[in-house]
Amino acid sequence: MQDQPELKRSLGLIDATMIVAGSMIGSGIFIVSADMARTVGSAGYLILLWIITGVITVMAALSYGELAGMMPKAGGQFVYIQRAFGNLTSFLYGWTVFTVISTGVIAAVAVAFMKYSAIFFPALNNEIFAICFYPLSLGRGAGDEADFTITIGQMYAIASIVLLTFINTRGVKSGKMIQVIFTSTKLLALFALIILGITIGLKSNTLMENFTSAWDASTATFKDGIWKIEPIAGLALLGAMGYAIINSLFSADAWNNVTFIAGEIKEPKKNIPRSLFLGTFIVTSLYILANMAYLCLLPLKGSAAAADVAGLGIQFSTNDRVGAAAASMIFGNTGLYIMAALIMVSTFGCNNGLILAGSRVYYAMAKEKLFFEKAGEVNVNSVPANALWYQCAWASALCLTGTYKDLVSYATFASMIFYIVTIAGIFVLRKKEPDTERPYKAFGYPVMPAFYILAAMAICIILIIYDGRNTGLALIWVALGIPLYYLSVGRSKK
Repeated sequence: MQDQPELKRSLGLIDATMIVAGSMIGSGIFIVSADMARTVGSAGYLILLWIITGVITVMAALSYGELAGMMPKAGGQFVYIQRAFGNLTSFLYGWTVFTVISTGVIAAVAVAFMKYSAIFFPALNNEIFAICFYPLSLGRGAGDEADFTITIGQMYAIASIVLLTFINTRGVKSGKMIQVIFTSTKLLALFALIILGITIGLKSNTLMENFTSAWDASTATFKDGIWKIEPIAGLALLGAMGYAIINSLFSADAWNNVTFIAGEIKEPKKNIPRSLFLGTFIVTSLYILANMAYLCLLPLKGSAAAADVAGLGIQFSTNDRVGAAAASMIFGNTGLYIMAALIMVSTFGCNNGLILAGSRVYYAMAKEKLFFEKAGEVNVNSVPANALWYQCAWASALCLTGTYKDLVSYATFASMIFYIVTIAGIFVLRKKEPDTERPYKAFGYPVMPAFYILAAMAICIILIIYDGRNTGLALIWVALGIPLYYLSVGRSKK
């Protein structure tokens, strides 16, 4: 009888670090600072939010290192949660990853890739067909929006997911090659944007003007067709910061994806903890510096009615494209195309990392009879091809829903919930399994992991108060997994 193919350990420390960094850097760093600037209205608080994001992210990564060293298996976070809290909690995590967290972000990143591709290929914005659910006798007038549309761009986004999925079914080395090339390219490009932005920007007084009233916070709201700016302080400021930080947390998310492919990393007990620290530290440092470059080049506050890039400021950058606005200050009109090309590279490489890693969660779930059985099979190239295609199908469907912005919001909230659960697992396992080998121990235990849990819980509570719609949807989506789990267990027993 021929042996069943298995996962092979073929990724080193650099490869693992590239997966951490490549999965983190997508389109967010070039876009979300506009919304954050409108929400807090202050250069000081904008940078503070990015610093808090960096500290929280690195802190979580250092804590994950202990679990990764203890359990160097495919599936990563799913395996950690299962060992600490059992099958139900781990199933809820895997269910949420498949339906929202991983596939939702893959869809959102693919659509971002499409939107920036449309700068070069405007035909991507054209409709293929539209469905209107109101009576046909009323007709569809000029300017009316259909209830459901399919565009060339959506097909293009789906095609990018299918292509990357196919490449990853050819073996982990194929996915690794894409990851190394694209991550190296976007890291160099981001370095160039930072260096040129700060160097050129410091020749003007923009940075000094931005920090003249660095801690005078305000929030911009769109009401009755105009933008209204109102100063905020106290609890209102705290709420605004909690609401705004979801943007930077989304931009810094997906760092944990490297734990999903632990079964294919050489010396995982050493290399996974190291790659988690190196990747998160490098990326969050670049994010803070990128925002400093923006503040060197552009005024934070602007006017939505302004006709030029500088007048719009960071707050009202066209379509929130802060990166493109900064690039235009460096390169002139060609800056838009340079930044569009950079974000295309960035999002394509980001999705490769997400697709490569996410499928390993479903592979691990299938091995525990908590997912489709076929997802637990490995093809001749030693990768879980069926799991990759299941992921591809659902992520492609999400590209057609048009709700990817909401998916990003509550996917990030759902991620935060399970980060809290996972790091709480360190305390549980220290008590349950005190004698288990721990090649790496959580930095600053118990203070640092406990501080992360408290900080993450505080952010989640603020989001529940100030963004009840999306957080409520996230909680409902997680809860839907409970009856599905018992149905799955019942079928397995039969």
